[in-house]
Amino acid sequence: MRLLFVCVGNSCRSQMAEGIARSMGHIADSAGTHPASSIAQNAVVVLEKRGISAQGMQPKSVDLFSADTYDMVISMGCGVSCPAMRIDQDWGLEDPVGHPLSVYESTADEIERRLKLLES
Repeated sequence: MRLLFVCVGNSCRSQMAEGIARSMGHIADSAGTHPASSIAQNAVVVLEKRGISAQGMQPKSVDLFSADTYDMVISMGCGVSCPAMRIDQDWGLEDPVGHPLSVYESTADEIERRLKLLES
């Protein structure tokens, strides 16, 4: 499945979703409406603890992507409004920025759970 994950900063949830989805065999990208300058360090730690490399991953603008090239566009739940892009699902996940590593881990667990539901 070709998946695009969108949020505001593209530094935490959407990056973790991209990495986890790829590790599950999907073609995945992530983007933000206002991309941060880098990926949150705790997001990198969570991916690496799961054996997923974050090498080469960086925040990207949603303007670089077209929903037409994806089977599904998923908002991570941050009130993302992309007037030029359809949003197929809004997962409503809280932003872990500024929270301890355990919150990032819980968020990654929920992302994985939802990805498994998409596969069934």
